[in-house]
Amino acid sequence: MAAPRTSLRLVAAIWSTRGIHGRGGAATPEGSQKKGKTLLQFLSDRFYDVEFLREYFLQRQMLKVHQKNRSFTHMVEQYGPYIVGACFILDQGGMVKFQNNDWIGPKERGRFALEFSKFQEVSVEAVDASGCAINYEGLDNLLLLRNLQSLSLQHCPHVDDWCLSRLYPLASSLQELSLAGCPHISERGLACLHHLPNLRKLDISDLPAVSNPGLTQILMEEMLPNCEILGASWAQGLNVEPEEQPQDKASPVHV
Repeated sequence: MAAPRTSLRLVAAIWSTRGIHGRGGAATPEGSQKKGKTLLQFLSDRFYDVEFLREYFLQRQMLKVHQKNRSFTHMVEQYGPYIVGACFILDQGGMVKFQNNDWIGPKERGRFALEFSKFQEVSVEAVDASGCAINYEGLDNLLLLRNLQSLSLQHCPHVDDWCLSRLYPLASSLQELSLAGCPHISERGLACLHHLPNLRKLDISDLPAVSNPGLTQILMEEMLPNCEILGASWAQGLNVEPEEQPQDKASPVHV
């Protein structure tokens, strides 16, 4: 029966191999060969423990993201949608701007919490969630901000095509959207933005999952004719060969 896969076992196994290198003196070829076999045997026996440790830390990271995107919607009845949506963004480390007010960042959450009643009837007009851990589940909180005009999701590691397909409730208000640097957004997700006809500015620069940025930008400009598309130049990703210059027949030909 296999022993439990614990970090203690892994650490103990690592400490037990310190005798492989020895202390002083040159090892004999026979001894070196034996020690080499011992090291290879150790690596083959313990490699699955390293994989287990990697999976453990990955699961912890995903659990943290899940907790960051927990639902705040049960607070709507008490505080209203604008306060709840703003709390979610601030908890993520982002910034919010209430209508006719200054930006509020996460370092000001204490002061913001004391002014819930002041902002309860004031809509949020802009959100900067750059680099935040927002995912598909967390959008339930963001979509409470139905009068949102500007949204920045730059460099959000968990925003993907599925997330873009959920932005349609903001169709009547959203005018500016930045998706720059999001690693999991592709052409399929960008195609969902036709649900946002009131967009006036869209940043789709630096999207590694987009296979042909130049062609994508052209298609986005056709899909959203009233929107300024920021990102790659139209020629990026296109196989555009330079035109051949016509040879001047009057010029002498050097042989």
